[in-house]
Amino acid sequence: MIAQYLWETGSAIIGLMGLSHLRATLWTNKLFPRNEKLIEEMKDASLLISEKLMMWKSWIGFNATHSSGIAFIGIVNFYLALNCFTFLRSNQFLLLLTILTVGFYVWVAWRYWLRVVLVMLSVAWGAFITAYIQMFI
Repeated sequence: MIAQYLWETGSAIIGLMGLSHLRATLWTNKLFPRNEKLIEEMKDASLLISEKLMMWKSWIGFNATHSSGIAFIGIVNFYLALNCFTFLRSNQFLLLLTILTVGFYVWVAWRYWLRVVLVMLSVAWGAFITAYIQMFI
């Protein structure tokens, strides 16, 4: 039972982080550069891959897909932990894929992101790892 609660906790953290990031991307200016001139330059700059692909649209699109992906991971894991825990517990692939994916996010946060994001991801990762250990002791 503790393992289930821990998996749900890690999943809720990840899902809420993804949804918060999606909100910040699409409905606020929190992920905009402070330099307004840079925003205009990004709107005017194309990427090497295609002259039709502008940096600003790519920036917004990347952040939107990144956040929806992390929300998906959290929501699916939460659903499975809440409603299909026996299935989840028996599925090493999903358990380890979740742990490895969140571990990768922790590493990226450590290298590139804000400390608060690193802490939140580390708490979620710790919950997943502890749940995994609890499942098999």
